[in-house]
Amino acid sequence: MLRSSSPSLSSRPSLLRAPLLAPLLALLLLLAAVIPLAGCGASASANSLTVGLTYIPNIQFAPFYVAQSLGYYKAAGLDVTLRHHGASEDEFGALVAGKEDLIFAGGDETLQARSQGPDIVYLAAVYTKYPVGLIVPTSSPIQKVADLKGRSVGIPGKFGATYLGLLALLSSAGLKQDDVNIQTVGFTQVQALVTKKVDAVMGYLNNEPIQLQKQGLSVRTFDVSSAQPLVSNGVAALRSRIDARPDQVRAFIAATLKAVDYTIAHPQEALEISRSSVPGLDDPTSAADALTVLKATLPLWEHAGKAGYNDPSAWQSMAGFLQAQGLLAGSVDATKAYSNDYLPNG
Repeated sequence: MLRSSSPSLSSRPSLLRAPLLAPLLALLLLLAAVIPLAGCGASASANSLTVGLTYIPNIQFAPFYVAQSLGYYKAAGLDVTLRHHGASEDEFGALVAGKEDLIFAGGDETLQARSQGPDIVYLAAVYTKYPVGLIVPTSSPIQKVADLKGRSVGIPGKFGATYLGLLALLSSAGLKQDDVNIQTVGFTQVQALVTKKVDAVMGYLNNEPIQLQKQGLSVRTFDVSSAQPLVSNGVAALRSRIDARPDQVRAFIAATLKAVDYTIAHPQEALEISRSSVPGLDDPTSAADALTVLKATLPLWEHAGKAGYNDPSAWQSMAGFLQAQGLLAGSVDATKAYSNDYLPNG
């Protein structure tokens, strides 16, 4: 997802939060200890829910805006507040502090947070495909990931989904980090590839390839999801919150997944609905760019089977991979990190 302050195409990273370990163990454990004292927590009434959307308003939160605007949450008996985080806000801080009931976060991030102590459970997948990939010009001699050996690849830095995705691709090809020339280029992957500063870049499938096409550079991609199962963004919550309000959690998930399906089927309408939530969409150029981004995001949400379903084998594989890469603070039981019990007809 584009992590940009405007709805137009940009060189900023995705909205998807960086799935790398943050040095917040002490804070999280302290907050976890405080939660039982918080009583009713985030919500003022039994049917009100505060949901953390982990960045500023953006078209890629469209399903939540759709569910709110079309009355899906209200029809489910819920009073939902969508709370956007600031750029510098700790992703799980408000959830752990009891200021939010649910959060839109990555499965990889959930495992990393769990490894620091809090009992956060991932309940429903919205992104069914991990959204990053390796990008090379169509004319590049890099025909497979193994061809990266001895070549340069640009990443924003050694953090986030692009870095994790690169590690997954290298591992799948039997390569180590030392086998390639990893260059930190900030959020200028497009320029770095266009100017041939690097041979390849890591980027978001609904962002950098679109920008590169606009600059006249034809590219091909190597999707991370085809190399290593990694669980992307969905709905998560603290176990204590889930146990206290199971019916409301289940109703929220059903309404949200219904809105995801609506957005997939009606992207133009979803864009119009999002105008009241995303600044700048009244500008025709920004709206057109936002629609391009949204349409490129739809394949990342599409599901062939049960909506929101968590694949146990994917969670086990991801946990093993994160552990092997040294990205977990401690051992994690992946079977306790997710649940399919709160999906519609789950």
